[in-house]
Amino acid sequence: MTMKKLIFPALMSCYMALLMTCLITWINTGFDSGFWGRWFTAFYIAWPIAGLLVLLDGQRIRALSERLAKKL
Repeated sequence: MTMKKLIFPALMSCYMALLMTCLITWINTGFDSGFWGRWFTAFYIAWPIAGLLVLLDGQRIRALSERLAKKL
C-alpha cells in the first residue's frame, strides 16, 4: 500500500471527525468549562473509526459518486 493511500484517509478522517465531534458536542452539551475535555474524548474515539471507514470504503464510495455524477 502506498503512502498516498494512507495519508488521504488519515487527513480526511481527521478533518471530518474534528469538525463533526466539535459541532455535535457543542450542540448536545453547550460550550462551558468542560467542553474541550468532552470534545477531545469524542474526537479520540471518532477519529480512528472514521479513518478505518475511509480506508476500507473510500474507493468504493468514490466509484459510486463517479457513477452517480455521470448519470446526472
